[in-house]
Amino acid sequence: MMVNTSQRSEAPEIMDDFSMEGEILRDALDKIAGINRLLGGNKVTLDGLQQLLRNGQEQGRGREISILDVGCGNGDMLRTLADFAKKNKLKFRLTGIDANPFTIGHARQLSAGYEQLDFRCADIFEEIRSENKYDLILCTLTLHHFKDEEILTLLKGFKQRSRLGIVINDLQRSALPYYLFIALCFVFRLNSMSKQDGLVSILRGFKKADLQRYSNQLNFKHTSIRWKWAFRYQWIIPSI
Repeated sequence: MMVNTSQRSEAPEIMDDFSMEGEILRDALDKIAGINRLLGGNKVTLDGLQQLLRNGQEQGRGREISILDVGCGNGDMLRTLADFAKKNKLKFRLTGIDANPFTIGHARQLSAGYEQLDFRCADIFEEIRSENKYDLILCTLTLHHFKDEEILTLLKGFKQRSRLGIVINDLQRSALPYYLFIALCFVFRLNSMSKQDGLVSILRGFKKADLQRYSNQLNFKHTSIRWKWAFRYQWIIPSI
């Protein structure tokens, strides 16, 4: 029987236990980042960021751009952005937050050579209630961890806390990527936790109609929702 993807799953992921630590988690974080990078996932977020910078006419002005990465994992996305900024002579101030202290410690270790990166262990719901403001807020492979009502709260908060806009990069929920991921597990020798969480992540992912519904509920204007390889959506939400 084919897997049912008609509705978002609410099944928990092992990684959602924020007290988790150790080699299994470290391996999972690094494998997720590696697969995402290999399949072009970082480029999806970077492309969205560049679009918002162009819309805000910020590129090339020499002003420091503050960027928040929500659910930063091992920090791979932020290191990609730091390398991009250096190559293009841009000034980025990069902040990554994650609710797991072990994950934040691992990200700091991997990012030791990047002075412009700051990592904080934080509850994202507390962050959006704070007075902190950013030019851009990025959410790569993180939004699917939340239930619909939580997503609406987060998106509303992101909009209030971002000056230029938000880039969401997350999984498409459908049967094809679900079964392809099973094959991917063998190729990359993913541990059992990564395999289980990966399949649950896809079932907690999105169809385009889900993202359009959130946008309508929050009265977001001029958003862009595009399907991207590999089986994910790029959702750009301008704040201006």
